[in-house]
Amino acid sequence: MDDSNFIPTAIGWILAIAVIIFVVVTIARSIRIIPQATAGVVERLGRYHKTLMPGLNILVPFIDRLRPLIDMREQVVSFPPQPVITEDNLVVSIDTVVYFQVTDARAATYEIANYLGAVEQLTTTTLRNVVGGLNLEEALTSRDNINGQLRVVLDEATGKWGIRVGRVELKAIDPPVSIQDSMEKQMRAERDRRAAILTAEGSKQSQILEAEGQRQAAILQAEGDKQAAVLRAQGEAEAIQNVFSAIHQGQPDDKLLAYQYLQMLPKISESSSSKLWIIPSELTEALKGIGSAFTPKPPTGTPGA
Repeated sequence: MDDSNFIPTAIGWILAIAVIIFVVVTIARSIRIIPQATAGVVERLGRYHKTLMPGLNILVPFIDRLRPLIDMREQVVSFPPQPVITEDNLVVSIDTVVYFQVTDARAATYEIANYLGAVEQLTTTTLRNVVGGLNLEEALTSRDNINGQLRVVLDEATGKWGIRVGRVELKAIDPPVSIQDSMEKQMRAERDRRAAILTAEGSKQSQILEAEGQRQAAILQAEGDKQAAVLRAQGEAEAIQNVFSAIHQGQPDDKLLAYQYLQMLPKISESSSSKLWIIPSELTEALKGIGSAFTPKPPTGTPGA
C-alpha cells in the first residue's frame, strides 16, 4: 500500500471518531433526567435560567450548566445539645429536632449559602431567646409552647430562603446535676406525701364505714329487742287474758284459788333472782278457807263452852 494514501485515510478515521465522540458528549450533556422529589437549577452562561422538574429535560450543551440537585422532601435534622440560660440563671442543655422542607429550589440556592447551617444557627438563637424568658419550671412544663414559638419564628425567617419549617421538637431538657438531685428529692417527698394522704384517707374511710356499720347494727339490735319485747308483752297479755277468762268462766271459789297459789310457790322459789316473796292477801284468805274446810264442824245441839 502506498504511504501517501494511508496517511489521509488515517486522518479521516481519526476525524470521524472525534466527531462521533463530540456528538455523543453533546447529546449526553443535552439530556438530563431529574429523579422524583428532586429539583435542579440550570445556569445559562453563569446566570439563573430555569429550574428543572422531575423527568426528562433538554439543555443547551456547553452553554447551560446544571447545579447539584436539591432534595425537595421534608428533612429531619437533629442538632447537638445547646447550653441555654433560663430566667433564673440556670444552665440547661436542650436537644432540638427540626422538620423542614425546601419549597423553592432557586431561593435555597441563591438566597442562602448553606441553608442547613443557617437553620441550625437560627434554631439555636431563637431557642435561647425563648427559653431565656422562662424559669426552669416553666421551661420543663411548657414544651408545646416553646415548640410553637420556635416554629413560628423559624418559618418566618426561612421563608425567603425557600424553606418551610413544619415542626420543631425539644427532645430533652437536662438541668444541672445539682438541680436534678434536688428535683428528685422533691418528687420523692411529694410521692411520700401523697402516699401518706391516701393512707390516712383510706383509714378515715375505713373507720367511718366501721362506725356506720356498728351504728346500723346497734339500731337493728335495738329494733329487734323492741319487737321481741312487744311480742313477748303481747303474748303475756294474751295469756293473762286467757287465764282470767278461763277463771271467770269457771267461777272458782276461794279454795281453788288457794290451791293454785300453793302450786305456784315452788315455781317462784326456783328463780335465782327471787330474794323477797310477796304473799297476796287473797292467799291468806284462801288459806283460812282451806283451814276451815279441813276443821271438823261441832255437832249440832252441843252446848258451847
